Amino acid sequence: MNFIEIQEDTKVTPGEYILHTPTNEVVLCGAFNRDRGDIRVLARGKMFTDKIVNFKKISMSREEKRQQPRCRSCKKV
Repeated sequence: MNFIEIQEDTKVTPGEYILHTPTNEVVLCGAFNRDRGDIRVLARGKMFTDKIVNFKKISMSREEKRQQPRCRSCKKV
């Protein structure tokens, strides 16, 4: 698993898991606003907003994705 800096051309979508570097927690992206320079996320059951520079994207190889546990009924991750 690699962590990638969020650059000007990097896309972050709502529903994507990203790393909040000050707290070192994986959080769920709720809203991404490049104009204001912030991301609104859900962490520990609460929403908060922080600067884009405080987040990193999570990148996994195909092999790492394949090793993730899957739901038995629908076969999705």
